[in-house]
Amino acid sequence: MPAHMLSYLVALPFIAWMMWRRISRQFGRQPIRRKRMVFRVAIFAVVGGLLLLSGLHRLALAEGALAGMLIGGIIGLLGLKLTRFETDPVRGDGYVPNTWIGALLTLLLLGRLAWRFAFIGSQIPPGVDDPMGHAMATHSASPLTMLVIGVLVGYYLVYYSGLLIHHRRFQRAQPTSTASDGI
Repeated sequence: MPAHMLSYLVALPFIAWMMWRRISRQFGRQPIRRKRMVFRVAIFAVVGGLLLLSGLHRLALAEGALAGMLIGGIIGLLGLKLTRFETDPVRGDGYVPNTWIGALLTLLLLGRLAWRFAFIGSQIPPGVDDPMGHAMATHSASPLTMLVIGVLVGYYLVYYSGLLIHHRRFQRAQPTSTASDGI
């Protein structure tokens, strides 16, 4: 087995685990973890800025990323409207994201990755020792790929920011228990 294939086989379980984690966060009740959400908002803001910097190389890439972030932001607002907040005395505060939006975003990501790998795989000439290295060197990111990545970045940036804001409002709207409640 060629050495480059071994590295892909080693990376495959890690990629599968990351996809499983991502998919599991889209469905069912999720706990509210404010520090993680703030960290994610910061990371997505940085990634969004870096995507827009790709316009220094090719303007079409930045246009795709910006359009995707705008579309993702709109989907994020819709996702916030469809999210339910719950309070459980044992498990704490949580939220239930909309299943359809999570499924749509997951399919969008997986579909674009599959399409991109199929396209790259069909463009590799025979006899190349490192097919993925050759593909990465000869095919830069496309505006459509940047659009899909932008949708995900825009969605999560708006969604997690909105979750933080709505959770704060949700906490303020909940009645607080006092010592005189039982009297």
